[in-house]
Amino acid sequence: MTKPVQARSFDAAAAAYAANRPSYPPALFDAVEELAGLPLAGARVADVGAGTGLGTARLRERGARVTAVEPGDGMAEQFRRSLPDVPVVRGDGIRLPLRTGSMDLITYAQSWHWTDPARSVPEARRVLRSGGALALWWNDSDTPVEWIGDQDRRLRTFFGADVPTVYDNRARFRAVLPEGLDFRTRLVTWSRRVPIATHLANIATYSDFLIADPAAVRDCLDRERALLAALFPAGEVEETYVVSLAVVHP
Repeated sequence: MTKPVQARSFDAAAAAYAANRPSYPPALFDAVEELAGLPLAGARVADVGAGTGLGTARLRERGARVTAVEPGDGMAEQFRRSLPDVPVVRGDGIRLPLRTGSMDLITYAQSWHWTDPARSVPEARRVLRSGGALALWWNDSDTPVEWIGDQDRRLRTFFGADVPTVYDNRARFRAVLPEGLDFRTRLVTWSRRVPIATHLANIATYSDFLIADPAAVRDCLDRERALLAALFPAGEVEETYVVSLAVVHP
């Protein structure tokens, strides 16, 4: 893990993560099948950095035989509560506790940024069967939607983070995959309608919030609550997301 303290911050918020984080749309898994060139039904899949099992559950629904890999104590415990019939083993991408050539597909749902690509790609090669694939994806807020973009800028200001200018999907993956490794990408847009309280509880599980000063976080979320209540008097928001997917045959 490149940021172990921040990565492990999720353990203390595992229940809130499971309850409030968004899942993933069916179209994402259609794209995984297409780009990987294999059906998920019956496929042997390792879901690395599985967390509370949001991605794992969707893979299993598609008929995949999933083994979850999770390094965090709290997240693994919550995973077992959520998916008691799915095996979860302790480890991370640079030390996969899996047999050589045992998997058809390795997935990283919202977790590739916590690993070291220079070590995780060779480890994926070891565990994948010949012709197997590695799939990485992130679920990002759709900032061209006005209220989402406005909130994103406020949160970035709160954390002192840069505001991106032009988004380039291939450049994003090129930056996190070793040079010379070919990949194919896909963008999948989807949305969910949730109460404002759920939206804010989701934001509160971001790792930047989990390691920030609790009083400052409360103030920030209170301001967001007031702004959203004025914008959406019915008390619900439609969160729009863009899932960025890359599939590699390493």
